[in-house]
Amino acid sequence: MNKAQQELRKKSPIQIKNKKAAFEYFFVEELTAGIVLTGTEIKSIRAGKASLVDTYCYIVNGEMWVKGMNISPYFYGSYANHDSKRERKLLLTKREIRRLEDAGKQPGYTIVPTLIFIDQNGRAKVDIALCRGKRQYDKRQTLKEKEDRREIDRALKGNRF
Repeated sequence: MNKAQQELRKKSPIQIKNKKAAFEYFFVEELTAGIVLTGTEIKSIRAGKASLVDTYCYIVNGEMWVKGMNISPYFYGSYANHDSKRERKLLLTKREIRRLEDAGKQPGYTIVPTLIFIDQNGRAKVDIALCRGKRQYDKRQTLKEKEDRREIDRALKGNRF
């Protein structure tokens, strides 16, 4: 991911993160994919009513799908409102899908969505990552580093003493 892409994500008003993924996995490779939405789903995402808890991606017939993503029904929607837990197709090139499929077949690797954001053109995008699972001691190390960073920040702000 280059600097320009990172700046665009920071400017996005909507950033729905999968915080648990960073704790559970090491990110090996990250990609940005478009997502196929229907009806009122984009309105719910713009309202921040989406969740990436317990989501994962899988590949079927050369197409990538995301399962478990929850986009709440739009409050002002009518009878044509969308199903909140349906599987959604991700838009990637064939080359990217093939590379992820080959890497995902290795034991211990999976593909997980990490972030939903709105790009500068108003489209919903999903950051996905090829991940390797952490072991228990890796998770403890992550918690320790997070706690150390928090203590350093407190000491620098002067709240410690």
